[in-house]
Amino acid sequence: MVELRRDVEFAGPVVTGFTPNGFKVGDRRFDNGLLLSPEQALPWAAPARDELNLKEIMAALNLSPNPEFLLFGSGTKMEQPPAAFRRAADAAKLGIEVMDSRAAARAWGVLRAEERWIIGAFMPLG
Repeated sequence: MVELRRDVEFAGPVVTGFTPNGFKVGDRRFDNGLLLSPEQALPWAAPARDELNLKEIMAALNLSPNPEFLLFGSGTKMEQPPAAFRRAADAAKLGIEVMDSRAAARAWGVLRAEERWIIGAFMPLG
């Protein structure tokens, strides 16, 4: 079992709250979706589910070395991304963990406290 140390601050952005449609990272609001890496938080004009594009997400975050996996927040309820998106992740040797966006935002903090090298793409909540 991993014990989380509350007295240590970990580098990188962490979701600190929710807005009616999205997320807060520190004092910044992200109402239309959120992309996260251990190094940055970016606003994301999340497309319709069937238009999700892994290459665009990876290019926007530009993380090196490649992340362990993508934590995908699917919006207000848990829904798998389209098959084409999952195939693109498989081809890139990138795992995907899917949960609703609120759960994904909470999981992000836990995984980053473990210093996991991951990325997140969270669809809006409204």
